[in-house]
Amino acid sequence: MKKLLIISLIAVLLTGCGGENGELVGVYSKSWKEPTPYGMIFIKRGSFTMGQNDQDANWAMTSQSRTVALDAFWMDETEITNGEYRQFVNWVRDSIAREKLSAVDESYKISQDKKGNELKTPILNWKKKIPWKKANEDLKAALDSMYYMDEDAIDFEPQLNGMILMYKYGWVDYVQAAKKENKFDALRGSYNRSIAGLGKTKDSADVMIRKDTSFTNEQGHIINQTVYRELKRRADFISMKRVNIYPDTLCWIRDFTYAYNEPYMKMYFAHPGYGEYPVVGVSWEQAQAFCHWRSFLFNSYQVKNKGVRVQDYRLPTEAEWEYAARGGKDLSMYPWGGNYVRTTKGCFLANFKPQRGNYTDDGYLITAKVGSYPPNDFGLYDMAGNVAEWTSSAFHESNYSFVHDMNPNYEYNAKTSDPDVLRRKVVRGGSWKDVGIFLQCGVRTYEYQTENRSFIGFRCVRSYIGVE
Repeated sequence: MKKLLIISLIAVLLTGCGGENGELVGVYSKSWKEPTPYGMIFIKRGSFTMGQNDQDANWAMTSQSRTVALDAFWMDETEITNGEYRQFVNWVRDSIAREKLSAVDESYKISQDKKGNELKTPILNWKKKIPWKKANEDLKAALDSMYYMDEDAIDFEPQLNGMILMYKYGWVDYVQAAKKENKFDALRGSYNRSIAGLGKTKDSADVMIRKDTSFTNEQGHIINQTVYRELKRRADFISMKRVNIYPDTLCWIRDFTYAYNEPYMKMYFAHPGYGEYPVVGVSWEQAQAFCHWRSFLFNSYQVKNKGVRVQDYRLPTEAEWEYAARGGKDLSMYPWGGNYVRTTKGCFLANFKPQRGNYTDDGYLITAKVGSYPPNDFGLYDMAGNVAEWTSSAFHESNYSFVHDMNPNYEYNAKTSDPDVLRRKVVRGGSWKDVGIFLQCGVRTYEYQTENRSFIGFRCVRSYIGVE
């Protein structure tokens, strides 16, 4: 009887896993459809001629042209605004506040799951409100430590100390993980590296990788450092970084000698009147941190509501940016498709510097509200002018010669010991302070990844899942 029962159970299991009549039917979720991200435009896959065209007759910008193909992706309709970036700043601020308050009131952290089991690591309680205005003495003291107080305070009200707004995140270094010498040997259960010409392998202790780490030293200072580590497990491919995410408002003064830009320094990011203007003073590293946070924010919501994770938000590659800027008009000089920066009625088509010293001829002195000029044929605004934009690509004068023609990209994660030349990132689109040549779709330049400029912002992309 027991044997018959066991055979029956096996038959049921095989039928359930193998589909009807034992046929291979696969496991699919046919009802799933990728959600349209708010504020993004869908860019269909396609090919285009990347690089400058006939307008660069003298090869002045030293970049050749080539035909490349790209997969589909979503792209922000406009550049990231001050208001959108402030959501990031406020999230980090509130996280730190809850961490500080939890030292006084344990209810600001959750230590048990819904079933009453103790969590290995307590998490922040986001449902618990922060008493910014009404708090007892102990809670007020914890919150006051986040602001400039006493001799440091010079304004009408306490100012948030932007230096404490650190965002910590990690990522898997897939470039190192994909190297042949770092491949996991499933037979031996360890990572091995072949010795050229000998046909032998060394133990995993001899396989070394470089990774980014972040820690706090004895003086309480946060240190981002690159270390060499033995490759023993998958977790060794995970790098960590802490980034101060508050925009550098002093860039308005630093970028311009003998100019009075203090009003922008005080108000451009902080005042609600500039909420719909593109965020500036954000380095490439800060933009990367924003993308990680935006991915975490959306995917956490998806998981919480029993949804499915999607691709991470990220900075566009140089090729994706140029493809999107052209708006389907291959070989076009500008995003709007024509060869001139004015309409037939003489109106400017972008926010830039039309003439020497005449910043206002296009209607604006510095940046403009996002979407102030007509979009290109993809529906994307300000792909030329307003603020230049970071891309994920590392800058190399001749990278068009060696990148692949399918989803081309050249990335390099600069380590702390690397020279500055390896920290250059491609910047595209031109800005409010640039002359017309930088508005052309094929023109590229660079900036160092740690620099904050009053004329560089960014927008995000997200890879599309499947075939549109």
